[in-house]
Amino acid sequence: MLRRFLCSLSLLAIAISFGHAASPLAGRYQKDSATIAESKTLTAAEAAKFLPATVFFRGQSAPIQSRNSSGVQFAKDALLLVALVDTAGYSSSVQEKYQAYLITEASIDIEGHTLRPGAYGCGFVAGNTFVVMDIGGHDLFSAPTTKDATLHRPTPLQILTAPNGTGYRLYGGRDYVDFTQTPAKTTNPTSLHP
Repeated sequence: MLRRFLCSLSLLAIAISFGHAASPLAGRYQKDSATIAESKTLTAAEAAKFLPATVFFRGQSAPIQSRNSSGVQFAKDALLLVALVDTAGYSSSVQEKYQAYLITEASIDIEGHTLRPGAYGCGFVAGNTFVVMDIGGHDLFSAPTTKDATLHRPTPLQILTAPNGTGYRLYGGRDYVDFTQTPAKTTNPTSLHP
């Protein structure tokens, strides 16, 4: 009987130690799978929940057009939001280029140009060109646009997943530029100090 009790006690100890050894791994797996979310495009209604009512650009504040907004929710909760802006108070030279406000929490690549997290003015301009400016109104870069004759429902502004599934398209009507999220770069803190 003592032998049976010791055998049961040994099996119980093995089961408990196995449970403790497995639980951190199981907990880590559950946590990672819960935090890793698929990127998704946001509708105007979804993007409007995150956007401010007015935005600052080149010394002035202007209201956004939330009905003409869109976005992307990247994995790890990073957002990219874009909305058309009421630019009535700006000069015609600014209105020509500044049509939308773009906010990104992740680095993105737009047609080969890297855009770091921040807030920017942008617009689709004559000559099949997309322009991005800092909030002071200084041009950062321009990129060629492509016309999508097959787009079924063009709107003034929208983001759609690219047909190949590897990125996104920011549309102004039927004109678009391709963009993707760029990998996050990490810095080595020891390299900052000699």
